[in-house]
Amino acid sequence: SELIRGFLPYGMPCPNSCPPGFLALMAPGLALMAIFSLPSQAGYRRALPVEKPPGVKGRTLILLDVNTKSPVRIISENFLSLQLGVIFLAWETFLTLKWCLSVCALLSLFFFTSCAEHCALLSGDVFLSCCRHMSDPWAGLAISLFSFPFAVDIVRSDIALDKQKGCKIAQHPDIMLELQREKAAQMHLVLLKEQFSNTYSNLTLTARSLDKLYNFADCSGLHLIFALNALRRNPNNSWNSSNALSLMKYSASKKYNISWELGNEPNNYRTLIGRSVNGSQLGKDYIQLRSLLQLIRTYSRANLYGPNIGRPRKNVIALLEGFMKVAGSTVDAVTWQHYYIDGRVAKVTDFLKTRLLDTLSDQIRKIQKVLNTYTPGKKIWLEGVGATSSGGMNNLSDSYAAGFLWLNTLGLLANQGIDVVVRHSFLDHGHNHLVDQNFNPLPDYWLSLLYKRLIGPKVLAIHVAGLQRKPRPGRVIRDKLRIYAHCTSYHNHNYVRGSITLYIINLHRSRKKIKLAGTLRDKIVHQYLLQPYGKDGLHSKSVQLNGQLLAMVDDGTLPELKPRPLRAGRTLVIPPLTMSFYVVKNVNALACRYR
Repeated sequence: SELIRGFLPYGMPCPNSCPPGFLALMAPGLALMAIFSLPSQAGYRRALPVEKPPGVKGRTLILLDVNTKSPVRIISENFLSLQLGVIFLAWETFLTLKWCLSVCALLSLFFFTSCAEHCALLSGDVFLSCCRHMSDPWAGLAISLFSFPFAVDIVRSDIALDKQKGCKIAQHPDIMLELQREKAAQMHLVLLKEQFSNTYSNLTLTARSLDKLYNFADCSGLHLIFALNALRRNPNNSWNSSNALSLMKYSASKKYNISWELGNEPNNYRTLIGRSVNGSQLGKDYIQLRSLLQLIRTYSRANLYGPNIGRPRKNVIALLEGFMKVAGSTVDAVTWQHYYIDGRVAKVTDFLKTRLLDTLSDQIRKIQKVLNTYTPGKKIWLEGVGATSSGGMNNLSDSYAAGFLWLNTLGLLANQGIDVVVRHSFLDHGHNHLVDQNFNPLPDYWLSLLYKRLIGPKVLAIHVAGLQRKPRPGRVIRDKLRIYAHCTSYHNHNYVRGSITLYIINLHRSRKKIKLAGTLRDKIVHQYLLQPYGKDGLHSKSVQLNGQLLAMVDDGTLPELKPRPLRAGRTLVIPPLTMSFYVVKNVNALACRYR
C-alpha cells in the first residue's frame, strides 16, 4: 500500500466586535488537505492485493484508511492567507460596507499581505505615491492579511471604528457606490494597458487610505503585513529608507499592529530601475530595516518577512543564497512566489494536467535545500501564488477549473512543510481573485471557505490500496486522484473532536469509488461535493454544493453550507472532474482529540 501524507491549516473564531453579517463569513474553520498521488518514478510497486467485496470489481474500488494515532505534521493556524491588490485604492469606500466585510469575514483565519512598490513620500494630505508595478504588476499594491489565534489589543483608528461600539457599518448612497464602480472599472482598464505596454504610472496612497485599509483588516479580525518599497536606492545602491521610516512612524503614531516586508521579487529589479540588487546587498537592506524597527518602540518586536523572490531559477537561487548568508537570521520566515501558467495563453485543459499540478514540488525542494544549508528549521512562506500570471484570463482563472490547482496547491504545500500560503488575490484587477468586482464570491472563494470551516492544522497519513494499474514502458504515472486527510477543525462545533476530514480531487473523466476501511469503517460520513453550476461546465463562475447553488443570501449573510449525510459503511462515489470534502464523524481519532 502507498503511504500518503497531507497537511492542514488552522483557524480562529471571529472577534466579538465584528458585525453580525461579518460573523457569517468569518465562521471559524480550518482547512483540510492531504495529498495522494501514485509514485511517478521507476520502481513503482503494485498495490497489495485486497479482498474484493461482493458485487464490486476490484479494479474499480479503492480502499482508504487513515493513521489516526498521531499527525505527520502540524501546520500554521494561519496557513491559508490572502493578498489584496492595488485596485483597493479605487474601492476604499467599499471597505466599510456590510457586504464587503461579510465576504471578507472568512479572512478572520488569515494573514493579509500588502506590498507597496515605487513609493515616494509626498507632502500634505498625500502620504505615499506608489507605482503599481512591483516586479509583477499584477501583484500591484498587495496587502496580506493574517489572523492571530488571540485577540490583539491595539488602539483602533478613528476613521471607521469606535472602540465602545465595535466596527461601524458604513452607509453610502447608491449613486456614490455606482461612481466607485465606475472608478474601479476605469482603473482596471488602465492597469491592463500598463501591463501590456510595460509602462507604469504612479498611484497615490493617502494617510486616510492607509487608515481605511488598516481598519478594514482590523475590523475583519486580520493581521496586516506591509511590504515597503525597496526600489528607492542611494547612489551606492544601498536602500534609501527615508520613505519607509516616515510610513512606519505614522503607523506607530496610530499604534497600528503591522508586520513588515521589504520589496517584491528582487530578482527583477534591473528591469524596474535599471540596476540589480544582489543577495548580499539585499541582506544588508533587511538588517537596516530591522535596526529601524528596533528604534520604533511599537515595532521593536514586529515580525519581518522576506525576500519574496520569484520562481527559484538558477539566478534566483544564487540571490537567495547571498541573502541567507547575510540576513538569514534577520527574517522570521523566508518568502517566495509561484504562478503556474502564463494567463495569456492558458487553456482549460491545462488545469487538468497532473504534470502541471506537480511542478510546485520541485520549486519547494529548491527553496528548502538553500534554507537547510544556511538556516535549518527556518519557516517558509509561499507569499504570492495563483493559477496564472499576467492577471489571469476571464472565464478560466476565475472559474471552477482553477480550483483544481488551488486546492492541490494547498495540499502540496502542507504536505511539504510550508508554513503559510498567501493567495493572490482577494480582490484585484485581472481574473485571479476570489470575488468579482461586485464582491460576489467566485468558485475559489467557496473552496477556501469550506477549507477553513472543515480542516484543522493536524495532517494525517493515508493508506491506500486497490489501484491496480501497471506502468507502461516509458510512461510516467501521475495519478489523477488526490486525497488529503486532516483532523476536522476544532472550531467547527457541528463535529466532535476526534472526527476526520478527507479532501478529494478527481481529475479523471470517470467516477471513482472509495471504500473506507480500518478506523474509518462503518462511520457516518458528511459529504460536501462541489460541482460547477450551469451550462458553462468547468468554465462556470458559479458552484453548487451537493446540488444547491451557492450564493450570498443578502449583503451580509452567507448561505448555509449543508452537508449530505451518507449512511455508515456506504462507498464514496466521486464524480468525474470534481472536488469534495468528506467529514468522517465520531472516529475518536487519538491524533484529533486534543489541540
